Amino acid sequence: MSSAAEQEAVAERRTAASAVVNGGRRGTPGVPVWPGASTPLGARFRVGPDGVAGTNFALWAAGAEAVELCLFDEQGRETRARLTELTHEIWHGFVPGVMPGQRYGYRVHGRWDPWTGGRWNPAKLLLDPYARAVDGEFALPPEVYGHVRDWPEQHVADTVRDERDSAPFVPKGVVVHDDDDWADDRRPKTPWADSVIYELHVRGFTMRHPAIPEELRGTYAGLAHPAAIEHLVKLGVTAVELLPVHQFAHEDHLLRRGLKNHWGYNSVGYFAPHAAYAASGTRGQQVGEFKRMVRALHAAGIEVILDVVYNHTAEAGELGPTLSLKGIDNRGYYRLQSDARRYADYTGCGNTLHVVQPQVLRLITDSLRYWVTEMGVDGFRFDLAAALARSMHDVDMLSPFLAVIAQDPVLRRVKLIAEPWDVGSGGYQVGAFPPLWTEWNDRYRDAVRDFWRHALPDVREMGYRLSGSSDLYAWGGRRPYASVNFVTAHDGFTLRDLVSYERKHNEANGEGNRDGTNDNRAWNCGAEGESDDERVRALRRRQLRNLLTTLLLSTGVPMLVAGDEMGRTQRGNNNAYCQDNEISWVDWGLLEDPGWKNLFDLTSRLIALRHDHPVLRRRAFFSGRPHSVDGLRDLAWFTPRGTEMTERDWYAPAATLGMYLSGRDIPGRDERGAPITDDSFLAVLHAGDRPAPFVLPGPPWAERYELVLDTSTEDQSRPPLTSHPSAVPLTVPARSVLLLRVLT
Repeated sequence: MSSAAEQEAVAERRTAASAVVNGGRRGTPGVPVWPGASTPLGARFRVGPDGVAGTNFALWAAGAEAVELCLFDEQGRETRARLTELTHEIWHGFVPGVMPGQRYGYRVHGRWDPWTGGRWNPAKLLLDPYARAVDGEFALPPEVYGHVRDWPEQHVADTVRDERDSAPFVPKGVVVHDDDDWADDRRPKTPWADSVIYELHVRGFTMRHPAIPEELRGTYAGLAHPAAIEHLVKLGVTAVELLPVHQFAHEDHLLRRGLKNHWGYNSVGYFAPHAAYAASGTRGQQVGEFKRMVRALHAAGIEVILDVVYNHTAEAGELGPTLSLKGIDNRGYYRLQSDARRYADYTGCGNTLHVVQPQVLRLITDSLRYWVTEMGVDGFRFDLAAALARSMHDVDMLSPFLAVIAQDPVLRRVKLIAEPWDVGSGGYQVGAFPPLWTEWNDRYRDAVRDFWRHALPDVREMGYRLSGSSDLYAWGGRRPYASVNFVTAHDGFTLRDLVSYERKHNEANGEGNRDGTNDNRAWNCGAEGESDDERVRALRRRQLRNLLTTLLLSTGVPMLVAGDEMGRTQRGNNNAYCQDNEISWVDWGLLEDPGWKNLFDLTSRLIALRHDHPVLRRRAFFSGRPHSVDGLRDLAWFTPRGTEMTERDWYAPAATLGMYLSGRDIPGRDERGAPITDDSFLAVLHAGDRPAPFVLPGPPWAERYELVLDTSTEDQSRPPLTSHPSAVPLTVPARSVLLLRVLT
């Protein structure tokens, strides 16, 4: 500035702008809107012309006729300002005086023509798709629907426009100031092969923890609390995979029954941390709280992976609410059928985002980069990833989404996990995703469940799953860690329920027990539900030890579900998506029970064993051949007779399988170029209901063996470490895993 008068004039403009924005009434004329910039999208606080602080607003709305920015003061009074600048289909403007914490939304004008996909309705306040914080919850009264929800003739209800104002009933976006450079953060950068993933729900994991202050339970701050992190460190996991933390809405059918969407697979804000999980406030404070949580986990050596839902939104189908994208540009954001009133639904949730559209792809990739670069996360698990990989109709591994991820300098460096299916035709794509991607391997889940309930016709499938699923992933440079091995996930029975129930018990969901899968592949050990029979209880605990041991000894990346390591139960509910209560919350009191504490100790010990032995976390597939002149084959399979399995043995019914892992023949070298060597192990898995002899393979495989783990024993705090000669039978207890170290 060249003079005091000019400086004073700028100050007056700033004060006047702030007064209009924060104290004006709805429709107040004269709100200053300067041209601003079309990028970046969203609301970005910055210093504008002449040093005036304000916020730049930019919204892509290709087919809109006009866009109004709506600002709300502390009393909820609304001030509207037209965005008159339009650049490359982006409406934009800079509003001086708009400061961080300001609540806002949009009203978008256009033609109401559902028959061609046009659903513009300026009576509905819309959430900015790029909002970085959201204040308030979606309650879904009739006013938030773009059509008349309760129209008598429901088959045409979506064609009748509702003129009622939705602003009093919907959350607002919040302007956030980004001032964090992450200079003090150190990402763990755990290699895939060394990873152990722990799937948890921010609220469910912390709600009942006695050492977390009550006001922090259920929040990001609660997960950052030393008591929560201490459990993760003791367990030994390397990454937490958080169920959705993007801002989400609850479905109308749940709210009508007095329930809520607990899991959060109903996103509506791809940049905003879900406000209900914040202890510090919802006017932007949730952003800082989330970042502090990430820092605390990183400091403990734990990565943060987000479960993200970019395949659909909470706006559902044509009879769903109008919350954001539907009212901004319905035809641009969603896949529509040839009858443009209807939505293409590859997700089972009413709509599917049209990822082939450049601006939709931009929305998703901008969101992903934001969570990596500004929120500090280390990777993503993509819900129904096959829906994102569809080009026009079919799943296409050369689709724009996968191509963009592969070349993006930020995203190609983080952990990428696909749920490799959707509900559409041809949607099951396990093993088909390209290099860089890992996948949830449901074939692993099914094989391990079937083996331990003695339901496999032979052991071929089990052999592939234990050794890294080379039949699915040994192509295109993929590695064993392309397989994320799991026995349970948030969707389905908990591990304890898997051995306690054979039928789902979802009555609490209010859907007549019709929801949730009937294909549980579960065995209740002789009694449905909780039992007072100590023999049943002991057998169930043994089966839990077998399942966890199998998971953590298998080649690939193991994933545990929060609470499985201490016997959490959902009382037989295999679809607890709407149970925000003790059915879903982790019961920390279980650790006071010696039986469940033993299970935790075993899980922790198995993870430590995996960490200490590279033969259990290989970076390359087994070849079945020696890798050195004097070496044994890197992998061998044995029958109970102590002989190597033949082709006929693989096809024969069997309850026992021996797997020999050679530590002398591990491909690759360490960071200094030295060969990687390790102990060799023999794992014997026996699913039979009676003890059985197993002849330990003799020379050249081993002279003697040391028993280091036996799942038939309750107390796992003291390893057996007993020595056994080779070439003689060893009695394997009924339904158990023995792990033996080779002695030379």
